[in-house]
Amino acid sequence: MSPRIPVPVSAQDRTACAAVDVLRRTGDKWSVLLMALLAPRPYGFNELDRAVDGLSRRMLTLTLRSLVRDGLVDRTPRPGPGARVDYALSDLGRSLLPLVVAVGRWAEHHDEDIRAARARHDQTGA
Repeated sequence: MSPRIPVPVSAQDRTACAAVDVLRRTGDKWSVLLMALLAPRPYGFNELDRAVDGLSRRMLTLTLRSLVRDGLVDRTPRPGPGARVDYALSDLGRSLLPLVVAVGRWAEHHDEDIRAARARHDQTGA
């Protein structure tokens, strides 16, 4: 069953689509990776910083803020000396992660098909 899409699709239709925000979040460079890291256990900020090569501290901060704001990650301050903040995948994030993993598996399964289609397209100069 295909989704009902109004034609023509207006800017308002695109803005009102609940899937757009989720697809933007899961399609960005770091969110899914951080969600996958947080799935088995909570991490502190510095642990996450060390766990992902090439992710700047600024981008880590911005991505975590967005994931927390969207309710996909829980942020828990830990009081005491050397206070820290732990980040953990929320129940909402846990419900989304299998869907994203399924897309990743689909992509791995069809990687050669996609590469072949790109090569055919590029050869025709279309």
